[in-house]
Amino acid sequence: MKELKFKIFGAYILVTGAPGAWRAYYFGAEGKRRPADFIIPGDVAEQDLCEYLSDLFHEDATPRNNTALQLP
Repeated sequence: MKELKFKIFGAYILVTGAPGAWRAYYFGAEGKRRPADFIIPGDVAEQDLCEYLSDLFHEDATPRNNTALQLP
């Protein structure tokens, strides 16, 4: 199963699965993760996940945490 990691305005988000069956989690530095309180629609393509998450969480942006990026 594919795992994609993102840092969206300071929040760490892990997305697993594939288009049509995405699952989202919040994760921390210690490796623990918990289910996220949002869903990702099935029509969001893998290459559009970062943009979707930044649109979803744009109100959480601050001058200090103002970037949305995919982590390696």
